[in-house]
Formats: sequence, C-alpha cells, structure tokens
Amino acid sequence: MVKQITAWAALSALVTLSPCAQAFARVLVTGGAGYIGSHTCLELIKAGEEVVVVDNLINAVEESLERVIQLTGCNRKQLQFRKVDLLDRKGLRKVFEEFKFDSCIHFAGLKAVGESVAKPLMYYRNNIEGTLNLVEAMREHGCKKLVFSSSATVYGTPEKLPLDEKSRVGPGITNPYGRTKYMIEEILRDEQVADPTWEILILRYFNPIGAHESGRIGEDPDGIPNNLMPFVAQVAVGRREFLAVFGDDYSTPDGTGVRDYIHVCDLAEGHVAALNKLRKGGVGCEAVNLGTGKGYSVFEVVKAMEAASGKKIPYKVVPRRAGDVEAMYADPSFAKQYLTWSATRGLKEMCEDTWRWQSKNPHGYAPVEAADAGTGGQDIVEIDADGGEVNMASLRNSRIVKEAGKHQSGSSSVAHELK
Repeated sequence: MVKQITAWAALSALVTLSPCAQAFARVLVTGGAGYIGSHTCLELIKAGEEVVVVDNLINAVEESLERVIQLTGCNRKQLQFRKVDLLDRKGLRKVFEEFKFDSCIHFAGLKAVGESVAKPLMYYRNNIEGTLNLVEAMREHGCKKLVFSSSATVYGTPEKLPLDEKSRVGPGITNPYGRTKYMIEEILRDEQVADPTWEILILRYFNPIGAHESGRIGEDPDGIPNNLMPFVAQVAVGRREFLAVFGDDYSTPDGTGVRDYIHVCDLAEGHVAALNKLRKGGVGCEAVNLGTGKGYSVFEVVKAMEAASGKKIPYKVVPRRAGDVEAMYADPSFAKQYLTWSATRGLKEMCEDTWRWQSKNPHGYAPVEAADAGTGGQDIVEIDADGGEVNMASLRNSRIVKEAGKHQSGSSSVAHELK
C-alpha cells in the first residue's frame, strides 16, 4: 500500500497545479474522455478550473478521466462525468439544469475520414445535429462562450503553403468528415452574427500526436487506428506487423507526404489559452490555426519513432492514391499573437511520449488480460488528402478487444461521479 501511494505521488508530481485564485463557473467539455479531450481536461484542472465532461464513450473510456484525477490529485468535484450523447436533447438539458457553465469546449463528434466516406449520413446527423443541440442548450441557459474543435480538413487541397487563417476554406474538401467541420464553422458564424453576445473561437487543428509525459494517458483508438502515429506505435510495440504507406514519389525531400504534427499537450494548452481569450471578451467569432508551422514526412516520423522506441519499424511502400495532398502545414503566427500561445514540443518529444504511453499500455486502457494478443491480420495505412488523417484497408479481419466496461453510443444519459 505504501509503495502504491508513493507511486501515485511520483506521478502526481509531474502535474503542478496552479492555485485557483479566481472562482469561475464550471467548464463543459464535450467528448472530454477522448484523446485530445482528456489531455485538455488535465490542463484545465491544472489551471484551477472545475470541469464537467459529457461523452457517449463511443470511442473513449471513462478510465482516461480516472487517470486525469490520479495525475492531478484533484478533488472529484473538480472533474465530473456524465454519460450523455449530444443527440439526446433531454439528457443534455439535464446536465445544464444540474450545473452552471460559463463556457464550453466542444470536442464531441465522429472523426474517421474513411468511415465518413462510407457512412456520410451518420456523420452529418451526429456531428451537425449534435452541435445544434449543444448550441441551443447553451443559448437557453445563458452560456455563450464556446471553443470549437475544428480541423485543417476545412482547407481542402491547399492553394498555397503554409496555410493561414485567410486561406480558402470549403472548396476542395475531400470527405464528409471535413465538410461537417466546415458546415459547423458556418453555423457558428451565423449564430454569432444573429446574436453578438456569443464569443466563439474555432480552433483548426493540424495533426495531434504524442501523449502525457507520465505515460498514463494517450491515444487509444478503438480497433484499427485512424491516424498515422498510433499505427506506427502499434507496429513498434508488436501489435501490427508492418506499416504500409501510399506513395514515396511526391515532390518532397524523401518522397513521402508531409504533415504538421503537434504534440497533444501543446494542443491542450492552446485550448486553455483560447478559454482565457474568450473570457476577456471582444472575440466575436474567430478561427485560429493550432500547428507548429513545420512539416514532417512519413519517413521522418518513422525514423523518429525508431529512435524513441529502439525498435525497427517495418514498412512497405505501395502506389499512392490519386488526389492525395503531398504537403500541408500551418502558419501558426496568428495563434502566437492572438492567444499568446505557441507549440514548444518537437517531433522527438512527440515520439518519446507516444512510446512511453504505448509501451506502458500496449493495449491502451484495456487490461492486458482483456485484450486479444493475436491481431490476426495486417492493415494498410494511407496518408489522406485532408491534413494527415489516414484511412486503413484491412487485409484480414483484425480487432483488439476493449475492456468489457467500454460503452457504446446510445440516447440515454447516465449521471454519476467518477469513483
């Protein structure tokens, strides 16, 4: 027992809490049990905020929030969870009746590019209708400060690089996922014009990777990963046989696609900076790029992960797909000026922290005994045309079994405190 307490004390020492000098109403975080959401909750707790998470757990687990509590050592009233689907208007309104919020960070939404192409109606209904329900509930309860999780996908095929906030958005978007982000941006702009008391920041992410330095929380995709880095990490840890990349004949230094990768903790800190900006007022509705301004190729990511893990990452090059973008990276100067924020971690830290998470948690949040050790197949990773999301084509059926307690999406809401 003493050893266990000492271990948690050591982990908590990695997270230094700032004193809560000013008491704000709570922050609502939708999709807060997910990858970016859980890291943002940790940063919000560090900043002294009181946070309520709503999540349907379709691609997340409550364990991530439990670990945030363990890492921060926060009071359990400071981070509370309600299992609610944003399509459940009644359940969502119950949350607003239970808590007073001054602001909301909106992550919740389906996000797999390939799946959105196969099931577009599901994406339009879930992402757009869910956001409409959220904004209506916020308006009814006088909560009009919103940080929206958008994406570099809204830029479509870049006309020029680097991409700044004045770059063209809308035309050239290659998939329904990206179009839902673009449509939601337009909806939020229209609402703010109709009611100028709204303060809205739209954060356009490029490619979040990495994990918390403790190795306790990180990206835990359900089944086949939808992004490059977790797939590379799973190859390094032995869950996948090899990485297959579409195309090594682009006009880039090594022939592979180039993307702007940003450490998830830098991204989380960007959300805290955005929240602080909203509270100062005078924002209206503004879009901000969150990236590093530096592009890395697929092979650079592979080499960096090999250095971090000490493992060889097998890969196979296959012909590229027509329409893929060869490079996409941000001009982050506006975020530095407007939010007083910039990314500080490089590719080395991104890979080291990813490896620490993956090696400590080879099957993610699932207990080892609950995971199926044999993956039974190999998957192909394809760099997509919309800012680094990837599609996987399974050569044979493959799935890692998550823990029995992982919930699927539903319309009911479950209210309880984290235990």
